[in-house]
This record gives sequence, structure tokens and C-alpha cells, in this order.
Amino acid sequence: MASRILGMGDVLSLVEEVTRKVDREEAEKLARKVAKGKDFDLDDLLGQLRQLEGMGGVAALLDKLPAQLQAKAGNLPQGNEKDIRRQIAIICSMTPGERRYPKTIDGSRRRRIAAGSGTQVADVNRLLKNFCRCRR
Repeated sequence: MASRILGMGDVLSLVEEVTRKVDREEAEKLARKVAKGKDFDLDDLLGQLRQLEGMGGVAALLDKLPAQLQAKAGNLPQGNEKDIRRQIAIICSMTPGERRYPKTIDGSRRRRIAAGSGTQVADVNRLLKNFCRCRR
């Protein structure tokens, strides 16, 4: 507790929490998939978002970092818990084929996904744009 007050973070509890809550088998499977050159698809993103949500979200993880790293992370775009839940809902509203091949998602599919997830088409567009940008 004293180290957190002094700005040193709680890295030990962060490591323990990640060890407890991250599905090691799933992480190794994803690592093998990426190492083989297979594409990271929306199903993989969904799994990562659910694990992040299970650990308390981005804010809970940042709270356990030392002050210097928190300051650096403060410059990164913040995804709050509401955004994570929205992204999960959007991905869950897609068919398995759409998750594997997001380029097949046209305008009518985007409207269906938005209606199914309770979001706007702009939210679906933002998720797909960010996902495709990260894959490059």
C-alpha cells in the first residue's frame, strides 16, 4: 500500500491478477496463430476484450502501474468500460463469417449489426475502421 501512495504502483498484484485471470491456453493458441501468419480476426479481438473486461478494464490495470508509466499511458487513447462493452456487443451481433472476414460487411450488414447490438451504424463503422487499421 505504501508503494502505491509513493507512486510506485502495485506491479506485483498486477502480475498476480493477470496470471490468475488470463486463460493461458487461449493466449498460447492465439500466439501460435499469429506466429504462423494467420490473421487476427474479430473473434480473437472479442476474446481479448472479454479478458480485459474480466480484469476490471483499462482503468483498473492502469491504477496498478507505477506513476511514470501511468503518465506515459495517459497519452494513449483511453477506452472506457462502456466502450469495451459496446465493442463486445457489436462483435457478438456479427455472424461467424463476418467475424472472420470483416471486409464482407457492407452497408445493410452494418445496419443489421447496429440494430442487433443496440448501437449506431457509426459505432460499427468506427470499430471496423480501427480493427482494419490495426491489422496493417
